[in-house]
Amino acid sequence: MTTITEIASDIYRISTYDSNADLQFIQFLVKDEEPLLFHTGLKGIFPLVRDAVGKILEPSQIRWISFSHFEADECGSLNEWLAIAPNAQTVCSPLATFVNIDDFAIRPSKSMQHTEVLNTGKYNFKFYHTPQVPHGWDAGLFFETTHKTLFCSDLFHQFGDVEPITESDIIERSRQTIVNYEASPFPNYIPYTTHTHRILQELAALGPRTLATMHGTTFVGDGERALRDLEAMLREVLVKE
Repeated sequence: MTTITEIASDIYRISTYDSNADLQFIQFLVKDEEPLLFHTGLKGIFPLVRDAVGKILEPSQIRWISFSHFEADECGSLNEWLAIAPNAQTVCSPLATFVNIDDFAIRPSKSMQHTEVLNTGKYNFKFYHTPQVPHGWDAGLFFETTHKTLFCSDLFHQFGDVEPITESDIIERSRQTIVNYEASPFPNYIPYTTHTHRILQELAALGPRTLATMHGTTFVGDGERALRDLEAMLREVLVKE
């Protein structure tokens, strides 16, 4: 079942729950003069996501497609989207462009430098290079500056068919996800590197009011504190003495 929730003005959360994985796969659509889709979703759910987007705007109008890093749930159906949206262009880090996207995608991508801004009409999106945060050396995240929404990718990952939006603390949910993954066939799902503290502190300093998570509920509230708490939790759980 695919659901649609407006998490901030003109920003829509599109969620498909996979009961086998006990996981929500989420895309975010920004309705603007030049619509932006953050995450494409897996190839297998492309028809569901396309139809959900169609309830908000004509899918062929998508102008920008972005994601954090090269992974199936982040950009698996990228070419399907590029095929139905003739003016769409991929937006990603220069490293993602070089090592993956310009070979994988049917059209060239647009590389974004650190803190470079993408304007979609009413809204501006600042791009942050975040290598290995949440993971992938090509990783990057977008921050929408008007409503202060941070598109978090796998940060704050939560299992379950959870509520679309919460104002409650999500650190403990995320902790359980990390702990469970450490004991699962997918260890080291999120690494803690020498850059993790710096990157998460930089994102926290943006003062986000909405944390748009790819797997789990969207958090609305003190995003700065949530990101600082997340960094402390990851360090506690992942850094082995």
